[in-house]
Amino acid sequence: MSAFEGITNAAGERLDHAFHPGDGANRELVVIGHGVTANKDRAFLVALAEMVAASGRSALRFSFSGNGDSQGRFEDSTITKEVADLGSVLDAASDWRVTYAGHSMGGAVGVLRASTDERIERLVSLAGMVHTAEFARRKFGDQTPGDSFMWDKPECPLTQDFMDDMHRIGSVLEKGREVRVPWLLVHGDADTVVPLTDTTEIASVADAARTEVVELPGADHLFDGAATEAMTRAVLDWLDRTPL
Repeated sequence: MSAFEGITNAAGERLDHAFHPGDGANRELVVIGHGVTANKDRAFLVALAEMVAASGRSALRFSFSGNGDSQGRFEDSTITKEVADLGSVLDAASDWRVTYAGHSMGGAVGVLRASTDERIERLVSLAGMVHTAEFARRKFGDQTPGDSFMWDKPECPLTQDFMDDMHRIGSVLEKGREVRVPWLLVHGDADTVVPLTDTTEIASVADAARTEVVELPGADHLFDGAATEAMTRAVLDWLDRTPL
């Protein structure tokens, strides 16, 4: 039986998740969050969770509400709601020492949550989004909310609420100054979805003594191919060198 049963958010929506147990005596947990229009089952996120468990730590992959097999409507998905969803996962993980690893928009979620929530003891950003308003303009600015889909996915309608939230947040750059825990940022230099400059900019304002950046040559936004192993190795090496 999983150590986590029935995780729900503040709206009572069940959050689909998969638990990867490590060494039973190790109370470290790496919580893994995905990006926009994705879910917990991205291949590179599964690979990361499996590598974490093989190291003796445990991992928990989950889908934000309205995504994947989690309850809720995709139309209600915003960064703000996902920050609250992550808080509900942290509630369920109260007996663990938590590292949060977020990909893409899930990376922005991590910065916002970690800047105010001491339950996140280490932070990992994987191709983390920083400039949310710019991202919304660049990727969806020529589309009409309510009448189009994100990246032509019928299951992912573009909503005004999503666009308004992205513009209201604007950027998580300043929140990066408030992150006071060890922080690893991993980004590929061939990423055409979230530019590498998002990572270099936020790293430049973060606490230098606690922050490490790994640039992966040739890696795209989804860490495809050999980049999957390079990303997971970078994360595991950092976890080993950055004890709780």
